[in-house]
Amino acid sequence: MTTERRRPMHLAAHFPGVNSTTVWTDPRSRSQIDFSSFERLARTAERGKFDFFFLAEGLRLREHKGLIHDLDVVGRPESLTVLNALAAVTDRLGLAATVNATFNEPYELARRLATLDHLSEGRAAWNVVTSSDAFTGENFRRGGYLDRADRYTRAAEFLATARELWDSWTPPRPGVPHGTPRPFAHSGEHFQIEGEFTVPRSPQGHPVVIQAGDSDEGREFAASAADIIFTRHGTLEAGRAFYADTKARLAKYGRDPADLKIMPGVTFVLGDTDGEARERAVEIRRQQVSPQNAILALEQVWGRDLSAYDPDGPLPDIDPDPDSAPAQGRVRIADPLAVAATWRALSEEKGLSIRETVIETTTRQSFIGSPETVAGTLDTFVRSDAADGFILVPHLTPGGLDDFVDRVVPLLQERGAFRTEYEGATLRSHLGLADPVRKG
Repeated sequence: MTTERRRPMHLAAHFPGVNSTTVWTDPRSRSQIDFSSFERLARTAERGKFDFFFLAEGLRLREHKGLIHDLDVVGRPESLTVLNALAAVTDRLGLAATVNATFNEPYELARRLATLDHLSEGRAAWNVVTSSDAFTGENFRRGGYLDRADRYTRAAEFLATARELWDSWTPPRPGVPHGTPRPFAHSGEHFQIEGEFTVPRSPQGHPVVIQAGDSDEGREFAASAADIIFTRHGTLEAGRAFYADTKARLAKYGRDPADLKIMPGVTFVLGDTDGEARERAVEIRRQQVSPQNAILALEQVWGRDLSAYDPDGPLPDIDPDPDSAPAQGRVRIADPLAVAATWRALSEEKGLSIRETVIETTTRQSFIGSPETVAGTLDTFVRSDAADGFILVPHLTPGGLDDFVDRVVPLLQERGAFRTEYEGATLRSHLGLADPVRKG
């Protein structure tokens, strides 16, 4: 056991929503809408002393050729409601909800997040996401969508406005333990609101803010305003480059590098040996990318009906249609001709079928091996400044985290890389984040 003092690793558990991870055919796969599934995964994460439990969210079921997309979960309950219920059956675990800043309003959402922070005694977090999707926008009164260029300007003003509301109560004083509301007024490009906020300042002051995204504008938004950035990168070298670039942006906003935690979303596969784990990983990936899903992924790039193609055959010899619309509710591929060229080159070099090409090109960062190998690799990423921690996305719900907590977490603890007990009560304390300074 090492006694070396090191930067602590942070861990979170992700419950997938828009889903390309779950192995639905596995007999251990259970409901993704019953509360018992959320509860089990959350309790497992808390048993493992994880920082937080993270819920994805979708505001509309995606469609492909007029049918609900094969990978979407139908009937998924609203995230903040689920987390309020989980607050009653957990004690220390942070509770993070993905909520869209494009199709909500600051006053209403600030109340809901402050309420979760009160009910959980300081464990709430908000994953701020945006949308430029007109298909999703049809569900809302404004209709249409927000121009891509305006997404982050609205999100930044939305977050700043929410913080104004959270700061609008006076500090506690003798005889007034929660303070009192003060009038607020905000006038900006996207919001003009005034009144009095109805919820006292919550235990954390502000819920923890998560930003999901790898784009340049996403990194800048995270550097200016977020506490955590939820990202993806496939190698140690790519992780170190992202880490250095994003952390370097904080200084211009008067922030310290430790003020923003970089936590990539990752999968893992364990086996008694590294070889066994690699064999399991190959089978899991084939289960995740079914023949049908391989063709769906191909059509997303090509923008054409490719249902007549054999998923175990070669890629199409026709070019993508760059002007076609993607599946409803999915993000358009920025340069489908370039993506197709890359896929063709890979397929020709390795002799890959359509399905094999999709498997190879859509695999997210995975940690594969024995518990000792996975623990060592996770530790290396953190000690090499490629991440501050990880958001684990298990391929089975709700039991997919069990092996990691039982077999990997103890090894991380032996290394001194991860906590053995919670030292504080709030999510900010788990993350080592200072309480926000009250403004106004």
